[in-house]
Amino acid sequence: MSDEIKHECGLAFIRLRKPFSHYQKQYGSVLYGLNKLYLLMEKQHNRGQDGAGIAAVKLDVEPGYPFLHRLRSSANQPIADLFFKVGQEIAELEKYQPDIKQHAGLMKGHLPFLGELMLGHLRYGTQGKNNVEFCHPFIKRNTNPARNLALAGNFNLVNTDELFGLVNIDPGEFQKQSDLAAMMEVVHHFLVKEDELNPNNPSLCNVLKKATPLFDGGYTIGAMTGNGASFVMRDAHGIRPAYYYVDNEVIVAASERAAIRTTFNVGENEVLELMPGQALIVEPNGQYHIEQILEPKERRACSFERIYFSRGSDEKIYRERITLGHKLSKRILEHIDYDLKNTIFSYIPNTAEVAFYGLVKGMEEYLNQIKVQRIMSWGKDFDEEKLNEMITRKIRQEKIAIKDVKLRTFITEDSSRNEMVQHVYDITYGTVQKGVDTLVVIDDSIVRGTTLKESIVRMLGRLGPKKIIVVSSAPQIRYPDCYGIDMSKLGDFVAFRAAIELLKEKGMTDVIDEAHTTIKEMQRNNQLHTENVVRRLYKPFTTEEISDKIAQLITPAGFTTPVQVIYQNIEDLHASCPTNTGDWYFTGNYPTPGGNRVCNKALLNYLDGKNVRGY
Repeated sequence: MSDEIKHECGLAFIRLRKPFSHYQKQYGSVLYGLNKLYLLMEKQHNRGQDGAGIAAVKLDVEPGYPFLHRLRSSANQPIADLFFKVGQEIAELEKYQPDIKQHAGLMKGHLPFLGELMLGHLRYGTQGKNNVEFCHPFIKRNTNPARNLALAGNFNLVNTDELFGLVNIDPGEFQKQSDLAAMMEVVHHFLVKEDELNPNNPSLCNVLKKATPLFDGGYTIGAMTGNGASFVMRDAHGIRPAYYYVDNEVIVAASERAAIRTTFNVGENEVLELMPGQALIVEPNGQYHIEQILEPKERRACSFERIYFSRGSDEKIYRERITLGHKLSKRILEHIDYDLKNTIFSYIPNTAEVAFYGLVKGMEEYLNQIKVQRIMSWGKDFDEEKLNEMITRKIRQEKIAIKDVKLRTFITEDSSRNEMVQHVYDITYGTVQKGVDTLVVIDDSIVRGTTLKESIVRMLGRLGPKKIIVVSSAPQIRYPDCYGIDMSKLGDFVAFRAAIELLKEKGMTDVIDEAHTTIKEMQRNNQLHTENVVRRLYKPFTTEEISDKIAQLITPAGFTTPVQVIYQNIEDLHASCPTNTGDWYFTGNYPTPGGNRVCNKALLNYLDGKNVRGY
């Protein structure tokens, strides 16, 4: 993705089902669980960039000794920082007893994070500040072990104010900025109530059935209590991803299937998807059960997971991204007038690479058809040279764009800063016949269009192509998100800006005014959740009209090379990613009422000149 919308949060959960001595004997290390937690987090490092945290619960600890430990970091490399600190603690122990790692009991007693239950989290902050206090897990401490709670998740809630009110809490400044704080208060409230009914053995199933119906948002959450109970749960629409794996040694859950497969070296079918509304509940004795906490609703798993967020090492995601590119090939052939001889195909590194392979595959299929037709039309009128020339013809592929460096410039003036942004990407010179070749460059999605305009299109223009075609493997991003992705300002979306420009050009500003009036009225009547009014701004125009306007918006001033933009359509997105139908970014069809409310609030903010989030 050339325009960073950054990443989702990531969750990692491990419950060891054997004594530490078992892992020492079987795998040669009492640190087996910690090593696996590190790997499980690193294999999801594509998700969180703002910080990370780990928590551990020790079982069967003598009264008076600590049993819940937590460590968080907002360093540049937070996972490495966390486990470096754990490593320092191990080294300190070895100073006094060099062979301590050979004694499982001593290690458990002296190393804080050597617990049977472990929870790891990678944070990307869509809400709250990017400092360590906002990193998950959050914890609640209590003298009663069963009322101690560590909670982390991949989610956003859009009803945090209501949640604080439901548990009669007047939130402080910190709590107002964190939706996890609101979720923590609600879950802990019902955990305490349940412990009053079932002292020292509260049913997490009962807690979740009371707490989670109150949450409006998409979420995968994981938690551990001080008495050794734990759970991982997914929202009723399955918006955020969750997978788990169980054997006689471990119970594992994470945000990505591939991370579990790699960390534990298991097959695809051994890692199961936690289905919408379900919770994986692990009892203090290590037994587990899957509970349907919320009645499953229409599955609306996030399509961006398949397009961009999740690692492409998952075989299903890899195939889906291939298909996304392949589905675009016919339309691109039409746009280049089937002139493969004078067309070069490339991609925006690095996440569009797999879709690029699918696009090229589609082009190769067409080229092979042409080869067969031509050869058949020759009859016997050919020689070895003529035949060889035909069968060796290939699709022209080049690595045109090179992501050079993530520039962090100290320059603040807009003009100078734009000059620096131009150099985030570099080009491969000598690949294009000037004025002859068309450049087709695929990106996985186009959000703001800023990097395309200020860097990529300018850069490609230096090669002197006849035409530049920018292709998006995702449809036009038109609507904000409120379920875990930092996309809640409408003015950031190039598709929205294109619609506004078209309305102004065609003398249709009354559509904007009417939408503004409608939303203000809805807000007065507390009805913002009832209709997505932003859809009205796109309705007068075809997808192609908006794409053409986007092409104009991403073309730098004075740029002479024609620029076209081609987007994936919704039908082909769903055909490519059949299990992840959450498409509200593109269609405005939100799975919960909070989505409409956020979307309308985002439009109101834009029209009132407020550069703030929609929630």
